[in-house]
Amino acid sequence: MKPSSSSARIWRITSIASIVTTLLLISGFVYAINDVVNPVGSSYTAESSMDSAAQNGSQAAVDPATEGIRVAALGDSLAKGTGDDEGSGFVRRTVNLLQQQGIDAKLVANLGINGQKTGQVIESLDESGVQHTLRQANVIMLSIGANDLFNGGEALGNLDEQAPTANQLLTNQPKATARLQKILDRLAKINPDAQIIYLGLYNPFGDLKELRVPGNQAVSAWNMKAAGITNTNEHMMVIPTFDLFQNNLDQYLSADHFHPNGDGYEQIATRIVQSIR
Repeated sequence: MKPSSSSARIWRITSIASIVTTLLLISGFVYAINDVVNPVGSSYTAESSMDSAAQNGSQAAVDPATEGIRVAALGDSLAKGTGDDEGSGFVRRTVNLLQQQGIDAKLVANLGINGQKTGQVIESLDESGVQHTLRQANVIMLSIGANDLFNGGEALGNLDEQAPTANQLLTNQPKATARLQKILDRLAKINPDAQIIYLGLYNPFGDLKELRVPGNQAVSAWNMKAAGITNTNEHMMVIPTFDLFQNNLDQYLSADHFHPNGDGYEQIATRIVQSIR
């Protein structure tokens, strides 16, 4: 029996809609992977509070006793919150959790930029606007080092050829950790009274046979170096994330297999709140 013209029309519309949906899903996946394999740092956008930096000059640090908790963040895509469907990331989620507990907490600014490495953060700390923003906070959160260690996720794109060894992943560490030291020292000089929270690294490829062991070894070595640096300053701390993700990558990673999803960022935020209270 020949279908009616209306039925044929409905079938064509349904087919077209299905094709469009499939193409959108594919393009979204490709975009996510490309953002990991070829991260492109966006240019820094000044916050309105920073426009007056030149007028205000060096401003005294915020006193938590009178001003509450004032948070500023800088670093890479994890600082920015990439992978979180809500766009909050661990920074905004930390502030939200503090507020839910009745604590006076506000986000001053989030300076996280996709694809940033340690060298780029060092350069940004010379900007008067960035310095001004950091002086408005009494808690400074830093996420940096994953792009230095994993070359922005290039290890994920090279598995068809040959997985990197632990030695290869460790190659960039001496110079990168020296830059991390410089970043933390610089932050302490810009705002000596602020609590500086550094986010430790996890191995996003821990569920891939080729990268489980070398990735774990490289990340563990990096985190030990970071702990050694922060332990010399009473205003600094490392928030460990390795154990949060090690056996929960399927639950806490986003579709790009590199950044946390909303649940992953929530776990990080919960740990930060437990540490700063």
